[in-house]
Amino acid sequence: MTYSTGADLVTLIVAISERINANKDELNKLDAALGDGDHGTGISGGFAVAAEQAQALDNPTPGDVLKSTAMALMNTMGGSSGALYGTFFLKASMLVKDKTELDSNDWAAMCQAGLEGVMQRGKAELGGKTMIDALAPAVEALKTSDQSLSGTMKQAAAAAESGAKATVEMVPQFGRAKFTGDRAVGHQDAGATSIMLMFQALASVT
Repeated sequence: MTYSTGADLVTLIVAISERINANKDELNKLDAALGDGDHGTGISGGFAVAAEQAQALDNPTPGDVLKSTAMALMNTMGGSSGALYGTFFLKASMLVKDKTELDSNDWAAMCQAGLEGVMQRGKAELGGKTMIDALAPAVEALKTSDQSLSGTMKQAAAAAESGAKATVEMVPQFGRAKFTGDRAVGHQDAGATSIMLMFQALASVT
């Protein structure tokens, strides 16, 4: 795949939904160590609705699919997670709203916009044991890759996985998890893991 069309984006959202759902229990388990233990349930439900609504769109542009996904996540997940994941897709949609096809440069730009939106809304930074620790490396890989779109996505997925695994040794600095302090060391962050799964899904279908 050299370009991503609206139809391709629908396929991508469905792939993300399927991968998140397949790992829902593991995400809940990771979240239970640092939070409420419902991250997997929440994000799986959000992407299930996003996939259903994306498939119902009539001849959508990439921006249409991304905006629909943002709204589904915000309305279904609720709370801070819904706001953050929804913000990522909403900012991305705004950047490519006039495009009918996306290339590697478009993906890098829209994911950078999404990352900036998440960091602004959540006030989190790299190294704080959050979704940013997987998202930022993935975006950097998108920006610096000289591969095809398929190769670029594979590099982004690998970077997200490395970033998620790195959270095991981090002490949380943001949100309720920060109150667990050093007890959080040894546990991989659930949010970073779901970002890893998201990019793995993207790499599998591009």
